[in-house]
Amino acid sequence: MSAETQPVTQPATAPVTSSVTETARRAKEAAASLAPLPRTARDEALLAVADALVAGTPGIVEANTVDVESARAAGTAESTVDRLTLTPERIAAMASDVRDVVALPDPVGDVVRGSTLPNGLELRQVRVPLGVVGIVYEARPNVTVDAAALCLKSGNSVLLRGSSSAYSSNSALVEVVREAVSATGLPADAVQLVPGGGRESVRELMRARGLVDVLIPRGGASLIRAVVEESTVPVIETGVGNCHVYVDESADLDTAVRILVNSKAQRPSVCNAAETVLVHAGIADAFLPRALEALAGAGVTVHGDEAWQKAAEQLGRLNGRATDGGYGPELRMVPATEEDWGTEYLSYDIAAGVVPSLDAAVQHIRTWSSGHTEAVVAQDTAAARRFTSLVDSTAVMVNASTRFTDGGQFGFGAEIGISTQKLHARGPMGLPELTSTKYVVTGDGHVRP
Repeated sequence: MSAETQPVTQPATAPVTSSVTETARRAKEAAASLAPLPRTARDEALLAVADALVAGTPGIVEANTVDVESARAAGTAESTVDRLTLTPERIAAMASDVRDVVALPDPVGDVVRGSTLPNGLELRQVRVPLGVVGIVYEARPNVTVDAAALCLKSGNSVLLRGSSSAYSSNSALVEVVREAVSATGLPADAVQLVPGGGRESVRELMRARGLVDVLIPRGGASLIRAVVEESTVPVIETGVGNCHVYVDESADLDTAVRILVNSKAQRPSVCNAAETVLVHAGIADAFLPRALEALAGAGVTVHGDEAWQKAAEQLGRLNGRATDGGYGPELRMVPATEEDWGTEYLSYDIAAGVVPSLDAAVQHIRTWSSGHTEAVVAQDTAAARRFTSLVDSTAVMVNASTRFTDGGQFGFGAEIGISTQKLHARGPMGLPELTSTKYVVTGDGHVRP
């Protein structure tokens, strides 16, 4: 578990086990109160939360300043500091996102399927809240409000375990949310921060089976792995994104270059950014020079196999050694290693290889992919269909950027994370994925013979 996930510690004498357990008990009681409430009650609470965020902006910014100053004093990278920072504009955007959640369809009570059995029993399978959702996450404090809003909308209570870098911000945000929720008559304990310091509080949360219904880790690979491996509470595993773009022999070159650059460089620090590009050997001579030029223009360093290295050498602007007069952007190339194929860079880096066939590309993806998102660029519809049938990831894009794997982009409104597992939730997790189901069976004095 990364150091970033450790919250500001409480006094060493604090009874971490009992306080985490007691917090979870209160959350369970709150969940029982939330479940039967109509949509109007939950929506009213969320609208109050949105208004309270705007009204509480000065206090939230003040608390966030403590986190930002601490991060800078610790030498934290400015990119991370920026993700941590809350401005009045960003808080207003958070409030707007909460209002957007209010407008989303309510999944609770939806009938998934139903029928009248031959014996006359009426059978309905309906959506119900999961109950108590625990979320362990890193860095950005906006996750605190997003998670609270989505859980409240779907009738769940939520236990929030954020990172130490955002402790003051998260505390202020949760206090604002709790006061707003309570003012509308909903239980304030529907939204709580997990108490305690260090790993012990997370460990107790992961072992609160029977009180916490599901845990959702959001963050880096080490955080997710720790929660998955150590938790006795059921876990919905959100995804590390080693995403691939495969350029088929039938691809249109302009389309392929555009999709590749967007997948990699539009926002490289997120899980749906491409980390590997694979190119069919039949199109490599034509595609590689154009791809290298475009990637160089986007500031991307290519971790290339021999074919990519040779193409870069022929262009003559490799790593500052200009042999053609020095025009155009510098090509940054390093030899690909075995480690590169499995790396989620989250930076302006991409692994690049040439494969002899579509099936070879699929085999490479099966070996190295994290199961998040893969894209195929192909004009041959049969090739595209074969790729989509053979690749087993949460999302497979055909002639589209990997960056579209996102709850908002899919029209879900918002997401709690992107699940890479194969249980009830897979891919972007919207409101329906925060529900389970139960069967309601209605008879007329029926008894089983």
